[in-house]
Amino acid sequence: MKDQRVTRIEDLPGPKSQGELEEMKMPYEEYCRKVFAPGQEKTKPEALKGIRWLSTTMYIFTPHSVANLAELGAECIKIEMPRMGDPMRHTSPFNECYLYPLHDTRPMTGTGLGFTNANSNEYYISMDYHVPEMKEAFYRLVKLSDGLTECYRPGTFDRWKQSYRYLQEINPRFIYVWGGGFGYGPKVFGGSYDILGQAHAGLASVTGFHEDFGGHCTKHSNWCIDWYSGTQITVAILAALYWRRKTGLGTMIEFSQVQAATRCLGYAAPLYGRFGIVRQRWGNWDTQLCVHGIILCGKSDYPDEPNPQLKYEARYAVVSAFNDPDFKELCAIIGRNDLWDQYKTLQDRVRPEAQIVIYKALEEWAADKTRSQVVKTLTDAGLLAMPVMNDKEVYESEHFRQRGTVRWLEDPLFGDVLIQSGHSAGLLSKTPRRVNWIWRPVGADNVKIYHEMLGYPMSKIEEWYEKNLI
Repeated sequence: MKDQRVTRIEDLPGPKSQGELEEMKMPYEEYCRKVFAPGQEKTKPEALKGIRWLSTTMYIFTPHSVANLAELGAECIKIEMPRMGDPMRHTSPFNECYLYPLHDTRPMTGTGLGFTNANSNEYYISMDYHVPEMKEAFYRLVKLSDGLTECYRPGTFDRWKQSYRYLQEINPRFIYVWGGGFGYGPKVFGGSYDILGQAHAGLASVTGFHEDFGGHCTKHSNWCIDWYSGTQITVAILAALYWRRKTGLGTMIEFSQVQAATRCLGYAAPLYGRFGIVRQRWGNWDTQLCVHGIILCGKSDYPDEPNPQLKYEARYAVVSAFNDPDFKELCAIIGRNDLWDQYKTLQDRVRPEAQIVIYKALEEWAADKTRSQVVKTLTDAGLLAMPVMNDKEVYESEHFRQRGTVRWLEDPLFGDVLIQSGHSAGLLSKTPRRVNWIWRPVGADNVKIYHEMLGYPMSKIEEWYEKNLI
């Protein structure tokens, strides 16, 4: 007897509609522009819609882990201490740049731009959650939520009876994240900031120039370990959500900021463990590839700028020519064919003594040139070169603008705000990230959460407010 089943068009290979057929004919870049469609994110669904997450976090690294969820569509509730809020609100570059107000009782106090990017799209409530009067409200939030991230000293939430082993009894599907400095072990009570993470994990020891070149161990100017650690926590949360989907059970995630920084070090610990070699700083060059580094050019791209950061610092360029044909071409361009005769293999070029000679020759060649001239000369010859860009140039970059990396947001409270990477930190064609607002004042959503979601009467909310409990 013949099989009478009908084959659906959806099961057949190839395009299923005229629109899909047209997409298949597009050049690849045009296809990417169409499917990612920067600026059209809000017309598409959100990957984590339906997930509710609580954030009892401060500063950057744990807040950023929750902001990632919020940008992907989760309903995230930031719980701050009454009146003051997250300490990061009180930081800003050189104490100059603030957006007002901080709180309805403090209209002349603002939130500093140091708070930017780590708390976007979240709802803001205030709660002194360690006092007995607020335990019921806190536990009710836990019952209605999928998870929580906290960053207090280890055991603090346990003393307050709101750690994982208490909350899993209230909500067995609950996912609990602790993020802090060291985690359990000999330094369990050691606090941490980004600079401590860079230092204690060994990252600062390999950042900067070697002492032979007048260098010293260097802290990265930005809080790179905070941002890096936050993203790693988000990955763990997504894995925990997937695990819960399979088992129905929550889990606890314990995340050490210092431990995360060790992952940035690549081969450093294995190098010592196997060969007893302590990795050295090598500045703007590379210990494994040459040429593959940053050189200083003699002239500025902005010679008449009053801003010294533009006038004197816009002189650096990345040059990469580490394979043999590219290095030979580079030597010809700078008029130093003798370097090619002397260092014809990567093994010859990567030695410290060779790198000193090669980079010195490159900077001598660039001494009478601007950064733009150096980059154009090398790229015209088919070599890889790029200016080291500053914030102004990132803002003006057509590449970043077309991808939506840098864009203006009409924030509901603060008006026009320039944002970076909230939409383009990993493009998703079907469920893209998005930024709806950068932040809200302390306690801005107290009525929405306590009254509209949890059902507390306004009289109770006002009572809590008068007692400084929210």
